Amino acid sequence: MKVATWNVNGIRARSSQLVHWIDREEPDVICLQEIKASPAQVPEPVASIAGYHADFHGSGGYSGVALLLRVAKFGDAPQFVHPPFDLENRIVVATVGSIVFASVYVPNGGKDFPAKMVFLRELEAWTGALHASGQHLVLCGDYNVARTPVDVHPTLRKLMIGQLPQERELFEKLLGHGLVDVGRHVEPANDRLFTWWAPWRNLRERNIGWRLDYISASRALVDETVHCVHYRDVGTSDHGPVIAHLRDTPAT
Repeated sequence: MKVATWNVNGIRARSSQLVHWIDREEPDVICLQEIKASPAQVPEPVASIAGYHADFHGSGGYSGVALLLRVAKFGDAPQFVHPPFDLENRIVVATVGSIVFASVYVPNGGKDFPAKMVFLRELEAWTGALHASGQHLVLCGDYNVARTPVDVHPTLRKLMIGQLPQERELFEKLLGHGLVDVGRHVEPANDRLFTWWAPWRNLRERNIGWRLDYISASRALVDETVHCVHYRDVGTSDHGPVIAHLRDTPAT
């Protein structure tokens, strides 16, 4: 199962890049963040992209997420839902069998840090409830937290939002509900594994960034064949996409 996530930083600005990327990669699951568009504003051909069941969950020029599932892989359209803590078009969820797919865009916290912490706590509790019920979660998106110091370039490491102990503690609690940080699982020693670069001073070209975008998956979907790739050279968003290959069905 090929799972992809990408913070596109405006789906209207990058619709042609997105379609080209999907045509080339053909992911089974596509999670998008920061689409900055209502469903009516999503441009063609993205809005009716062939071969996918899609839910575009946004309200205009701020936030917004999307989740697309490939028809050839999953068959009939799932029900797309939004948990009660979704107050700003930040999470869309679909369940197929025992697997729950979610595209999430955590607030960055710069303007309202308490709201970010509330969202992270609610996300952690929701994840725990799914795990307790025996479901298998694939949680993809922009978490807006660098999980550990190694997930930030050495020159950018400092005590600031996105790197605070209380954020990282909630991240670890979330993973504690049976989830694997697939990117770090595949490349445990890579200290230049970044997905976001500030758009100045050629930081992207120099790979001076943060790892903010994750594919976290139930341990039952991660085996010895898993692989995960982070792309620095795709598109003009300030984030790069992440693609992982997981098990088709949970291990028993």
